[in-house]
Amino acid sequence: MRNPPPEPVPSATPRPVAAPRILLVEDDSKIAQEVIEELESRGFLVQHEASGAAGLSMGLSMHFDVMIVDRMLPELDGLTLIETLRERKVHVPVLVLSALSAVDDRVSGLKAGGDDYLTKPFAMEELAARLEALLRRPDNSRQTMLRAGPLEMDLIERTVMREGVPIELLPREFRLLEYLMRRPNQVLTRNMLLEDVWNYRFIPQTNLVDVHIGKLRRKIDESGRPALIQSIRGAGFMLRVS
Repeated sequence: MRNPPPEPVPSATPRPVAAPRILLVEDDSKIAQEVIEELESRGFLVQHEASGAAGLSMGLSMHFDVMIVDRMLPELDGLTLIETLRERKVHVPVLVLSALSAVDDRVSGLKAGGDDYLTKPFAMEELAARLEALLRRPDNSRQTMLRAGPLEMDLIERTVMREGVPIELLPREFRLLEYLMRRPNQVLTRNMLLEDVWNYRFIPQTNLVDVHIGKLRRKIDESGRPALIQSIRGAGFMLRVS
């Protein structure tokens, strides 16, 4: 008697990835509608609130992956909203929107607990790129002091030291080093750096990363000091601290 053929083994079905949940707190209905349409077209789930009080209530009661908060809001301003969330131990990444573009305004937004700051008017491509960068941030993204080996970075004062010696960096060099320090001993590709540091959604053919890495090396790895920023042949770069 012939044995019956074995029953087919069902193939494993990959678990669907949940769409990122975004809380948008914006009182300008036109801007809000444009943002909602853009983000939903990219697969985000967007919850919109038009006042600071409603945004705070929603942010405290529900989980979101990222929040977009306008600085000037009725009932409760955006910075107070963010400060209250941080006081209540809500550490969801927050992108601040504002028509105020001065350095002091940006600094106050970050000191209040914002993770990024985008001035109006803005391009939807840049908004989406910044949100995706916030979604890729590691768990240590809420720290205001970063330490990696002999390096120490103060994200509020925007200072860097190596073994207590200050290092002067330009804004892009600072952002590049911050990215490296959040991911010590990890291989970081040029594409990752272009997307997350420069917000390039479509990767151009450029030596931009190599040029900035070279400049950063000359400041971080001065002669006589062990080299921290290393090139990984065929892969990218690494901040090696152990």
